[in-house]
Amino acid sequence: MNESKKKGVALFPITAAVVILIFSGSIVFTVDQSEYAVITQFGRVVRAITEPGLNWKWPIPVQNLQRFDNRLKIYSPAVSEFLTRDKKNILVESFVSYRIKDPELYMKTLNTAERTQQRMNDIVFSELGVALGNYDLDMLINVIPDQIKLNDMMEQVKNAASTKLDDYGILLSDLRVKMLNFPEKNQQSVFQRMRAEREKIARLYRSEGTEEASKIRAIADKEKVILLSQAYEKAEQIRGEGDARAIKIYAEAFRQDPRFYDFVRSLQAYEKILDGKTTIVIPADSELFKYLEQPKKQ
Repeated sequence: MNESKKKGVALFPITAAVVILIFSGSIVFTVDQSEYAVITQFGRVVRAITEPGLNWKWPIPVQNLQRFDNRLKIYSPAVSEFLTRDKKNILVESFVSYRIKDPELYMKTLNTAERTQQRMNDIVFSELGVALGNYDLDMLINVIPDQIKLNDMMEQVKNAASTKLDDYGILLSDLRVKMLNFPEKNQQSVFQRMRAEREKIARLYRSEGTEEASKIRAIADKEKVILLSQAYEKAEQIRGEGDARAIKIYAEAFRQDPRFYDFVRSLQAYEKILDGKTTIVIPADSELFKYLEQPKKQ
């Protein structure tokens, strides 16, 4: 018996240490900077811890600890079909960035990621439907930047959704549209209308180009006529001056030696009209052939 008591006394410190470790593990805990902690007592929230560090609580089952990630999260609601103010059906794909702001309120209202996403999907769907009903399609999709109001619309949706999510302890950081598209059944008619509009614009550009080309061609033809007339006038002037100078030279040569001048001019005429392919019929006593006659014998 003495030996049993001695063994019991020896095991008591070990057992006590084990019990203390077990209880200390359920009493003392740390909260990371990327999370929040909520302590409940018999299902009732007694404390929410939002700062990182070492904390304590009563052991289970008196108090329980639940942790929530406080980092920014991204969620993409399901692609949904909406109707614009001008009765155009469009498909909208959006995304939401959010984080838990009030862990105690979040735990009381949503508590799980599945319920959070479901509630967020309902709110975004509702607010997008209301906002799109106040805008025409060409205010959301347009080639003219000043006419696009998509960012303004999404800012309104974000503010409205943020107010509703605030009741669930969620801070909405941003809400944006990833894609705007037409339902499959409407795409073909939309593409045909777009093609017709582009062809109309192309015809307008072609007609304007043809008109502009005609103007340029008319101006070029006018300038061509003016240049040719000026060139002809200049050529005639130069030709007249040349002819006058030639006549003057001929006259001076004729005055110096009329017989020699007559002889040279006749030779020039022979050179132009007499060849092996030309037949000339003129009177025999023509002055033209006086230098071709054989001299008479004395």
